[in-house]
Amino acid sequence: MNETGIRDGDHEMLIAAVHEAGALASSHFGKSNPSWMKKPGQPVSEVDLAVDDLLRQRLCGERSDYGWLSEESAETPDRMDREWLWVVDPIDGTRAFLDARPEYSVSAALLHFNRPVAAAVFNPETDEFFEAVHDGGARCNGEPITVSAKENMDNARVLVSRSEFKTLAGNEVLIPCEVSSISSIAYKLALVGSGATDATVTLTAKSDWDIVAAHLIVSEAGGIMTLTDGEALVYNRPHPRHPNVLAAGPGLHAMLATALKET
Repeated sequence: MNETGIRDGDHEMLIAAVHEAGALASSHFGKSNPSWMKKPGQPVSEVDLAVDDLLRQRLCGERSDYGWLSEESAETPDRMDREWLWVVDPIDGTRAFLDARPEYSVSAALLHFNRPVAAAVFNPETDEFFEAVHDGGARCNGEPITVSAKENMDNARVLVSRSEFKTLAGNEVLIPCEVSSISSIAYKLALVGSGATDATVTLTAKSDWDIVAAHLIVSEAGGIMTLTDGEALVYNRPHPRHPNVLAAGPGLHAMLATALKET
């Protein structure tokens, strides 16, 4: 184990795997890809499954003692007993991917005793590769990134999902802000980490695989990510689901969390 608290080679293996997974997804972007609904409003495609298979082969092939949690894989009951756990969303923003909108991402993280210690979020269509290591900082395309220094809501740039835009753009808390929408919660959160936007908020429940990789990126970039009421996010629970998410720089996060909690 190295000074960042992860095994030698794990971060490099993660970066290589997510790069390869993004290239695979991108090779099918804008093409006709067979897809179906897992549940109402939740599309999945053959590309999601192919990317999932690739990531599992690359990440678990040399780490058979690591657990696995993915949106597109069958549940493994022993995941909560594993010291190390890969958490993956092969394509976050499948609807955007299928609609040929460059707003999807490949998201993957490594947890050590349920704490994220290495992470990558890759949007291959915009060529933005975000990554972070615990206590090692966050980067986009190899360059260090930090969250914005915004400390008030006046004209704060807030990204939300397309499905929540009407609701959140009209929310009294966010009226002073500049609210816009794109797909992929992982990508939106990574943009908070890079300072490209000031905050993101969702009132829709998210799973571990949607947010944990971006959580480390936001944290290592100096930001704060919690539930909307400011409570901490806890990962790898029996039901790995979170009712809402808020991420921003420290000053703006505190203001938004207080305002959202009051409403």
